[in-house]
Order: sequence, then C-alpha cells, then structure tokens
Amino acid sequence: MTLYDLARGLHILAVIAWMAGLLFLPRLYAYDAEQGDKTEPLKSEMRALLRTWQRRLLKIILNPAMGVSWALGLWLLWIRSGDGADWSFVPRPWMVAKLAGAIALSGWHGYLSAEYRRIQAGTSARTGRFWRMTNEIPFLIAIVMVLSVTLEWGA
Repeated sequence: MTLYDLARGLHILAVIAWMAGLLFLPRLYAYDAEQGDKTEPLKSEMRALLRTWQRRLLKIILNPAMGVSWALGLWLLWIRSGDGADWSFVPRPWMVAKLAGAIALSGWHGYLSAEYRRIQAGTSARTGRFWRMTNEIPFLIAIVMVLSVTLEWGA
C-alpha cells in the first residue's frame, strides 16, 4: 500500500458521503415544499421534522464531507505531482474535467446551502417539482468525473 492509495481510498469514501448528501437533500427540500397543501398541525410538525433533517444533513454530513473531499483531493494532486515537482498532468483534459466537476459540485452544494437558509426564512420559491427535476444533477456530474479519472481520456 502506498500513501497515494491510502489518500485515494479516503478521498473516495469522503466523496461517497458528500454525494449521498447532495442526492438526498433536494428530496428533503421537495418534501418540505409539498407541505404547503397539508392541514395543521400536520403541516407544521412535518416541516419542523424535515428542517431538522435538512440541518443535520448539511452540518453533520454534507459540509464535513465536502471539506474532507477537497482536502484529500488536493493532497492527491500534491502526491501525484511528485511533491510539487511535476504538475504537467493538471492541464490534461481528463484532469480539467475532474476539477471542473469538483467546482460544479461545490457550486451546487453552495446553492443547496443558500436554499436551506431561504427555506428557514420562508422565502424559498422552489417547488417540489423543481427539486425532483434537479435531484440528479450531482450524479450526472459525478459520472463525468469518475470516467475522466478512471479512463484518463485525452491524456
């Protein structure tokens, strides 16, 4: 086992946790948005429960997993570069796609975090349909990222 293998394995685990949260949080938002048609007290009780789950998912899983994913990803770049000696692989198409995907996932994460604040403030205008339609965005990005790294196309 090499240090690179260890970093790669830990990175994959962190990304799995991050992806799980990115895929589940929009579902919670969809359920929350759909509570508007319910009657009281069910509506308030369900919203309180859903918002507790949303907060916990963001604070306990999503935010730490994103931080660890980025930290380990940067460490992998450093190790692969030969401790900073050769960065020639970074501009290759597969690595550009991987890095662009990481930035896109981070942007989506930021959007979900901002939406959480809007939901808490009662100013969210998004519908359950919107959240269901956008729910798979992280997975589509992940497909490109994983295939880029495993196939190293355009190397």
